[in-house]
Amino acid sequence: MFSRIREDISVVYERDPAARNALEILTTYPGVHAVLFHRLSHRCWHIGLKWLARVISHFARWVTGIEIHPGAQIGRRFFIDHGMGVVVGETAIIGDDCTLYHGVTLGGTSWDKGKRHPTLGNDVVIGAGAKVLGPITVGNGARIGSNSVVVKNVAEGATMVGIPAYEVGSAEYNRANGKFEAYGHKASADDPVAVAIHNLCQQMQAMDQHSHELLKRLQKANIDVSDLQPPPVNTDCIELEPAVNKGPASDS
Repeated sequence: MFSRIREDISVVYERDPAARNALEILTTYPGVHAVLFHRLSHRCWHIGLKWLARVISHFARWVTGIEIHPGAQIGRRFFIDHGMGVVVGETAIIGDDCTLYHGVTLGGTSWDKGKRHPTLGNDVVIGAGAKVLGPITVGNGARIGSNSVVVKNVAEGATMVGIPAYEVGSAEYNRANGKFEAYGHKASADDPVAVAIHNLCQQMQAMDQHSHELLKRLQKANIDVSDLQPPPVNTDCIELEPAVNKGPASDS
């Protein structure tokens, strides 16, 4: 038990640069308090003291602003940063070394009994305000960007952003080099829209160079290409609002 508490404290040093000492963590970190209360309520839940487990969970919610159902399964070195508004449903399963930020919901999409909440693998980071809904699986090392809404399975090492969330690239988690993607968003993740625009610009530049080279070779062959020069692109003439044809001005 005490080894788990030491782990829960030590992990704060790794993931929160504001942490200064163990006393501060034990007395002022609601995420740590919520996890400790859950360890107790979860044990009560599994020995049949379900009412007592719910009372402990309810008290923890009142003190920390974090709601974790006693039936949820949480792995080791779990960290909730800031924490206010975090909700973890009854059938949620959280692996080892996971991090949740404030406003995260691991919720269900059905009123049916049985498995209805997400399963998180190891080393998963879920950014502030993100919602992971339904009995889906989030693979090891995945990153969920802030305010994303995830309703389908997430592959290992993927970074998901948007509503509904879509994958924006591989996010290999390299803790050995001291890297940690706060709020679940990796700076090097490539947005597919941005990638498409970038590739289109590169293609246009290549075609422009090819056209100029072709014109030069035609000129060397003594072929008149004066009427084939590409027109200049004037970006200053772009209208922000469509012009309205008001007809001829009146004398009045």
